Amino acid sequence: MRTWTRRHLLASTASAAALTAAATVTANPAAAAARPAGPTGDGVLDALRALPGLMVIEELAGAEPGYRFFVLGLRQPVDHTDPSAGSFEQRLTLLHTSVDRPTVLFTTGYEAVLKPRRTEPAVLLGGNQIQVEHRYFGISRPAAHGFDFLTIRQAADDHHRVVRLFRGLYRGAWISTGGSKGGMATVYHRRFHPHDVDGSVVYSAPNNVDDREDSAYVRFLETVGTRECRDALKEAQRQILLRREDMVARYEAWAASTGRTFRIVGSADKALETAVLRAPFMFWQYSEAPDAAVIPTATATTDELYAWLDDVAGLALYTDTVAQDFIPYFYQLGTQLGYLDVPQKHLAGLLRHPGAIEPRNSVPRDIPMTFDAEAMPDIDRWVRRHGTRLLFVNGTQDPSVAEAFRPGPRDSRVLWAPGGNHHATIAELSPADRAEATAALTRWTGAPRAGRLGAAGATGHPQR
Repeated sequence: MRTWTRRHLLASTASAAALTAAATVTANPAAAAARPAGPTGDGVLDALRALPGLMVIEELAGAEPGYRFFVLGLRQPVDHTDPSAGSFEQRLTLLHTSVDRPTVLFTTGYEAVLKPRRTEPAVLLGGNQIQVEHRYFGISRPAAHGFDFLTIRQAADDHHRVVRLFRGLYRGAWISTGGSKGGMATVYHRRFHPHDVDGSVVYSAPNNVDDREDSAYVRFLETVGTRECRDALKEAQRQILLRREDMVARYEAWAASTGRTFRIVGSADKALETAVLRAPFMFWQYSEAPDAAVIPTATATTDELYAWLDDVAGLALYTDTVAQDFIPYFYQLGTQLGYLDVPQKHLAGLLRHPGAIEPRNSVPRDIPMTFDAEAMPDIDRWVRRHGTRLLFVNGTQDPSVAEAFRPGPRDSRVLWAPGGNHHATIAELSPADRAEATAALTRWTGAPRAGRLGAAGATGHPQR
């Protein structure tokens, strides 16, 4: 059983945001050498401490030259419509360079990344970056009320209060960004507070408008890549389920040896089946062309099949030790965001757990869930009819965007990275589309471009 780091687990579950760094982006040398402008030295701390409700938790080392990195806490209402519901502390991070530069508002949609890494828009703009940990994730969890206030509107209101608070310090242009679930949260924030920022760059964000109709995901997985690769994935799935008893025994033995349990999912057998069903989806999300060559064949050993499934689908994800951290994620899927479907006909007679991949199976039964069928259609209508200055960046081989956002004509575009997966970036776009994307950022912010993409046209994608 491989060792899965927490960041790898986040990536493999939903790619929280595949744009959290630009390690291979070469910044403008003059900008990199500059000291942070505006408040400097302890003046930055003084300015932050003067913001009401904000606490400076610590300043961490490791920021690039010209930046300072702070971990912050902001007191937020549990319910933005009712102050009597109490409050909680939401974790933020700040990469400060200059009050005269644009500011990028960023969320992973999950817990915060506590490393001083810039998103692609922050690199391109040479700007400040404020990261907001999503409510109910990480340490940003209300102490009471269960999950009653884990809604897209409440999270959007969190972002709204952050923007209002920090605009007193950063008065220039603002851009919001996020990838995958963080990209979705970016769109939802714009829906309810469309004028908070001057534009948004949204990466690899699903748009599941009607949760009852998931055929787009099935069609995508039945047509993406080559037939040989798709058939190989199906055969690997079948072989694993044909050897189910041995597979489950290995899984249970590993769990017992590491003190893992399956109370949330229900059993190792059900967890294995869920991992098998999700494997092709996760393969296309994160794999690249050479990975097709290592899909095990029908003649592969059970050890090889088991190791491949663990590598692609992450068997540790279904144990309580990890699954408990993602209860808020699956709760959101099962109450507002919706989920996907996958091809299953080729597994006829091999499945034992109907609906195994449904979000309800990853949320304890004592947590009530009722699906709001109007939430996503409302978001979709706003994007198509009223959304302004929205840039969507997707990969052509990413199944997550089988149902993609389709914005209207108000200075908004969807750009596709050829052959890109869930980690698609502006750097991976065609030269013409890359130029269009960077021109949009410049136009929206009025700021000269401060960073340049690496010579190979790739922006470093850290593992989340």
